[in-house]
This record gives sequence, structure tokens and C-alpha cells, in this order.
Amino acid sequence: MHIGQHIKEVMRQQGVTATQLAKDICCARPHIHRIFRKENIDIALLERISTALNYDFFRDLSEEFQGKV
Repeated sequence: MHIGQHIKEVMRQQGVTATQLAKDICCARPHIHRIFRKENIDIALLERISTALNYDFFRDLSEEFQGKV
């Protein structure tokens, strides 16, 4: 799973803009666009994004991992 693209898709589905997410996780909007390009992400950052979007990205990653075992 490309986590950056997955975050972008969840944001699109929820109607959340990069500006809104940046404000919610206390970072600059350009940083959000860099996140979209990341295949991997720091756990602490993913936790902040998950909380801001009220979405469990960890569950999605776990389900993908279990499918590969």
C-alpha cells in the first residue's frame, strides 16, 4: 500500500483539504503534499493524521500485511 496515496484518497472521500489537515496536525500545507508522495510514513505522524481524519490507517495496513502472510 502506498500510504501517502491512501491518505489522499481518504481525504478526498471525506472532503478534507490539504489546508484543513495541515491545520489539524500543526504543519504547513506543503508538508501535506510531500506526505502524499511517501510510500512509508513515521508512526507518530500517521497517528496524528489518523486522529485528525478519524480514520484507522493502522487497520488498513494491518489487513494488507495479514493478506501477505
